[in-house]
Amino acid sequence: MKKNISIILTTFLLVTAACALETSGNSTASTGSTAAASTKGETNMNKTTRVKITVKGKTLYAAFDDNTTSRAIIAQIPMTLPMLDLYGDEMCYRYPQTLPTDSVKSYIHKKGEIFYWPPRHSFVIRYVSTNEKLDIQHIGQIESGVEIFDGIGNVDVKFEIDE
Repeated sequence: MKKNISIILTTFLLVTAACALETSGNSTASTGSTAAASTKGETNMNKTTRVKITVKGKTLYAAFDDNTTSRAIIAQIPMTLPMLDLYGDEMCYRYPQTLPTDSVKSYIHKKGEIFYWPPRHSFVIRYVSTNEKLDIQHIGQIESGVEIFDGIGNVDVKFEIDE
């Protein structure tokens, strides 16, 4: 009986510690750039950064929100990511490490939305609306032309700050 309680307590402590690390906001992506410093929980959803997105010679623009995850991604720009065309409705790049988050919420995402899905470290551009509800960190929104991704397959996507 004491052994079972010890195992349960140890498992609980490990899970609690892992959750604390996941939500601490102290991790950064390992893509050759250092993420911008920020205070946990500090967000200003009114401020956005305009990002130029180039795919197969065509240009799109997106407004990236000002939050911890967006700032970590913006700190890596300019960058070109090999994005996977998943499920016929999203483009996805999976970071090798967790990105920091400060406002993960569960909701149905829409066409043109850019978000981060923490469980798989996935940076996603949604090009078709679905009724799927996930816990995600919103990053931004494509202004127009997101249909370019429909049926494109796996492709390199370039991201630059629009000056």
